[in-house]
Amino acid sequence: MDRYRASIIALLVAGLLNGCTALVVGGATATAGGYYVVKDERTAGEIYDDASITASINTEFFKDDLVSPIAINVDTVNGVVTLKGTVDSPAAARRAYDLAYGVEGVTLVISNLTIQSEPMTPWGPVTK
Repeated sequence: MDRYRASIIALLVAGLLNGCTALVVGGATATAGGYYVVKDERTAGEIYDDASITASINTEFFKDDLVSPIAINVDTVNGVVTLKGTVDSPAAARRAYDLAYGVEGVTLVISNLTIQSEPMTPWGPVTK
């Protein structure tokens, strides 16, 4: 039972770090935080491991000066990490990918990151 409680706590922490509070309890189908949550075929241990990976990646993002943890959503399923969001530069996208891939337990990183375009005026790019 302790491992089950730990998985619930890890899910809550990972969800709060990602800005969502959807929760799967006992594999049930429910609506939580405005999200439709479907049955998850993973075991409580697998859910716990994935939540730990997500939390570790978010921690790495918080420690890094180039990557904004608020701008990137991290989802982990069976060790496969998907990054979604908008970053300021190609270097920030690459850094987010590298940080995620460097976390123990990650088997694959799928980057769906968008590079923010430069602000434009009718006369061209904004220069500072």
